[in-house]
Amino acid sequence: MSSDPATRIAESWIANADAWTTAVRESRIESRRVATDRAIVDALLECKPQRVLDIGCGEGWLCRALAQHGIAAYGIDASASLIDAARAIGGEGYAVCSYDALIDDPSRFGRFDAIACNFALLEERIDPLLIALRSALSPEGALLIHTMHPWAACGDEPYADGWRNETFAAFGDAFRAEMPWYFRTLASWCGTLARCGYAIAAVREPVHPETGRALSLLMIAKPRE
Repeated sequence: MSSDPATRIAESWIANADAWTTAVRESRIESRRVATDRAIVDALLECKPQRVLDIGCGEGWLCRALAQHGIAAYGIDASASLIDAARAIGGEGYAVCSYDALIDDPSRFGRFDAIACNFALLEERIDPLLIALRSALSPEGALLIHTMHPWAACGDEPYADGWRNETFAAFGDAFRAEMPWYFRTLASWCGTLARCGYAIAAVREPVHPETGRALSLLMIAKPRE
């Protein structure tokens, strides 16, 4: 396996495609089941978009959820296996596309009223993508970033930007590869969005309904003029 974290992320999604599809479709991930899936759907509905781009769409659950509300959603993912799974039950509104390819041509799929990055920004170098996505948004469009809540995901590690490792142990024993992901503090997320030309319009912190602990961080941002 490669020592490059970005390559290892891509390799993990290839190796874990079937396991991930099963975990999502059988609602095996508690945080998603009790709060985070609903949070991103509700936030997108409040934006009242006609077209949504789901970046890192995986097996397509978010596009399917939005379609139930009459919203045209297009999903992209670098994993061909996950896109095949999405198309199998969700139609043709999906494409295999790497983030680098999207950076090179951010308007290749048209313009969108909302772009969702739902637990999909896992790499250290995300500025080029966020900057490129500004040209794929309609004039009043919104970028929604949903990610691990820094205060909850920090665990016993220092509260500082840096690489972490996901074993998927909590999601079942079918996962074949661990995955590196890049941890950002709340200040780092805010600084990244500002640096890339966005203003944060709203911040939400979905919590577990029983424990009251934050499960995720959801930021709704608009391009600055």
